[in-house]
Amino acid sequence: MTSPAMLPSRLIGAADRIPAALALLDGPEHGRVSLPVWLAWSGPVEFDVSDPRERLTLYCLLLDCGQRDDIVRYVNAELLRRDWPRIRRLTARRLVALWERRLPDLSTA
Repeated sequence: MTSPAMLPSRLIGAADRIPAALALLDGPEHGRVSLPVWLAWSGPVEFDVSDPRERLTLYCLLLDCGQRDDIVRYVNAELLRRDWPRIRRLTARRLVALWERRLPDLSTA
């Protein structure tokens, strides 16, 4: 059996998944988003971007598990900036720090 100490960090490669600029985030401002199975293998697969709670769940999932193309496709720059203070409280500090280093505009959100 593998112990947790032997598992690789889920943050390996996380910095490479962050887009180079907020302007690249082209996700919808409203409506429903259906995630592919590689992102939503358990729990909800469809999220209403207009609903702040569902959007928060969607964005936290994408920041944690999404690849760069997924993040660009599903995350909206303006909504991410608006939600960032809440996302910061719900996401691993090391992941938040990576995002804020790559996209410094978020740290002022």
